[in-house]
This record gives sequence, structure tokens and C-alpha cells, in this order.
Amino acid sequence: MSRTPQDSLHAAVFVTPAGADWLASASASPRGVQALWAGAPTAPVTLPCGTAFDVISMDALFGRRVVGRLWTDGPGTGPVAAQGGRVMLFATPGTAQRLPALLGWEEWRAAAPPLLCYGRGDAVTVPPLFPPDPDPPATAPLEQDALEHSAQEPGAREPGTPESGVPEPSAVESGAVESSTPESSAAEPAVQQPGVPEPGGTRESTPAPSPRWLVAPDVRNPWLPGPEVLLWACVRAARTAGNDLVGTAVTSAPAVFPS
Repeated sequence: MSRTPQDSLHAAVFVTPAGADWLASASASPRGVQALWAGAPTAPVTLPCGTAFDVISMDALFGRRVVGRLWTDGPGTGPVAAQGGRVMLFATPGTAQRLPALLGWEEWRAAAPPLLCYGRGDAVTVPPLFPPDPDPPATAPLEQDALEHSAQEPGAREPGTPESGVPEPSAVESGAVESSTPESSAAEPAVQQPGVPEPGGTRESTPAPSPRWLVAPDVRNPWLPGPEVLLWACVRAARTAGNDLVGTAVTSAPAVFPS
């Protein structure tokens, strides 16, 4: 049985078994999708659109405004995901075809960033059922911790040097004691500053955030917004953006504002 988001007081973050059944129903082989999730519940899956749902992908900032309008002044949303710096709203099948046509008649369409609409014949990658566990923090071995701790203690001495501070004769005869002349110090390699790349080197790129659910499906037949509901939310979000920018275009085309 379908229910509206306002029937619940919170939005699910993890996909429930009933929500997983709904997602798998979009595939031509639901059992295959369920088997994949049973072995790897933290793996994203690519599912076709047009049967169980359509997906409307929006710019992150504009998408947050649309979702906010739907939850504060509208009926709420269906499942919502975040991926690749964009917000993905799951909508009723057919929305991907009708929404761009309806939005094209609105005078505020130029203030809205371009929408990516995925319907019949398209496929999208949905986030995993559960977010992957973060990498455990790297810890040094106990022996390394003991050596570093002893090196920082007052009165610590290097091997081959007695407590008096005078090198042992055996160490001098074998040449184990290094010279402190300028020539020897000049030959030492330069110390690499932490966070500064070496000459000719490149900084390690920060990995992109993994896809995640903002509102995860938690029932077998979740309520989904249609094209008219999304049109209402997009127009109001575009008006908010237009009032904030006061004439600044948010797309390649100049924004049109009524007088």
C-alpha cells in the first residue's frame, strides 16, 4: 500500500527489505538484483527507469531547494539520493517525458538549472542499501610507538653512546660515529614538509563522495511525486533563486524576470 511522506515523522536513511523489493522490481530480473545485494549490500546497482519509477536529476543547490519546498509546503518526496554533486528525485513513471514540456511553458524556466530526466529506455545507478563503512584509522605498531616514545624522553641516548655522553672507543674505531662537519650535514637529504608536494609531483586527488540516500525507500510501494507536483516545486525554487540572485543568470542563458 502506498503512503505519503507526511504519514511518517522521519525520513529513512537505510533501505528496508520492503524498499529493496521495490527497487528490485524495476529490473527485469528482481531475483538477480536481490542475490547481488545479498552478497554485497554496500554495492551500488544500475536499474532501468520507466517501469517502477523515473528519476529527475538536479543541481545540488537547486535540488535542495526543490526538496525543501516539497517537504515544507508540499506533500513531501519519494526516495531521494545524492550522487556526483547532484540530487536525484524518484518520480512516477512518465514524469521524465512530461516535466520538461510543462516547465517549458513557465516564465521562470530560465532561472532553473537544466534538469536531467531519466525515463523509459534509460538507466540510473542507485546507491547501495547500506553506506560502506569508513576506513579504519591507521595505527602504528606497538614497537614503533615504544621507539618514538623513548626518543622523546629526556636523557634518551643513541646506541653506542654511554650515559656520560662520550662515544665508546669501539664506536670511534669502527667509524660508527658520524662527523658533524658542514660537509656531512650538507649531504643529508632535504626533509619533505608534510602536505607539500615534491618538485614535479602532483597532489593526491580527493576521492569523490560515494552515492548515498537522503530519503531511502522503506515501503513496498512508496509514494512518488508526479510531473505536476515537481513542476510546482521547481517553479517556486526558481523564484527563490531569482529573488536571491537579483538578475544574475544561473545558466548560460540570461534569466528572464517579470517586471
